[in-house]
Amino acid sequence: IASQSVPNVIELPGRVEPVRVAEVRARVTGIVQQRLYEEGTDVRAGQPLFRIDPRELRASYAQTQAALQRAQATAANARAVVDRYRPLVEEYDAALAASREAQANVAQIRAQLEASSLQLGYTTVRAPIAGRVGRAQVTEGALVSQAEGTLMTRIEQISPVYVSFAQAASEVIRIRRAIAAGEIDLDENDRVEVRLTFSDGTEYPVSGFIDFLAYSVDQETGTVELRAEFPNPQNLLLPGEFVRARIFAGQVQNGLTVPQRAVSLTETGGTVFVVDREGKAAVRPVELGAMVEGRWIVESGIRAGDRVIVSNLQKLRPGAPVKVVDGPTGRSPAKRTAQPPRSASTGGVE
Repeated sequence: IASQSVPNVIELPGRVEPVRVAEVRARVTGIVQQRLYEEGTDVRAGQPLFRIDPRELRASYAQTQAALQRAQATAANARAVVDRYRPLVEEYDAALAASREAQANVAQIRAQLEASSLQLGYTTVRAPIAGRVGRAQVTEGALVSQAEGTLMTRIEQISPVYVSFAQAASEVIRIRRAIAAGEIDLDENDRVEVRLTFSDGTEYPVSGFIDFLAYSVDQETGTVELRAEFPNPQNLLLPGEFVRARIFAGQVQNGLTVPQRAVSLTETGGTVFVVDREGKAAVRPVELGAMVEGRWIVESGIRAGDRVIVSNLQKLRPGAPVKVVDGPTGRSPAKRTAQPPRSASTGGVE
């Protein structure tokens, strides 16, 4: 076993979240006439989703429009009176005041008309963002309320998606100190790669990167929130789904790894067979980190220079004598075979 640079991998459970969520709520009071979208499909921003009965608001709009026309006529008449009384000081001042009041009334009713127009437009409920629209929370004939802000449906943007994690504050501090001390090297862009595994053990084919790290600790859990962003072109990642994340926080100098085939997993952890000083097979418990490219990262239990047996493990027993010999010419010195006496088992050594 030789020390080398190995990935600093942190395994955490994570939860998939949409990058944006919009709750579509009623902005006017009325009866739902029609649902205009298919539930569970992708919609574009501004696409009509529902139609609310507009007849009452149309009548209100027409009434306000008529009031504006009357106010405009009154204002025009007041301006004519101002022009007629201009030579007469006392009458002119009164006429000017009446004209200004009429113009203010016109402006007020025009604002009311614009508000009425907005309300009328809200009878067509549109998607505020693009994304995947959920099931309808109301049906045709239902009364929706502006005052209560009746929820009609939700839209979630799921391409890309976020995956959120919670890391122990002590571990975050340890990593920061190791980076500051040069024990962990980040990539040239200081990015932290994240890879996901689904609940069935399959891996998500696209890597993501950490895009948010909280600078405060949750007082109840003692953890720090992290978040990664992942492309989701095929919508394989669904909001609310729990996944297993491997966070590659740089490279650890002087790390140790062993091949996967050399490790026997038990309920309490992992073990390997090593060749001890007497040339015999010995069981060594090891603390395992993450597995990267078919090799276990070993946190503790072995040291650089140890000889770990990697083959014929099913035949080995603790205390069986083994003899290490070089492999065929041209073979890497790191890969040898253990040749025991005739009565002993065999095993490869790395």
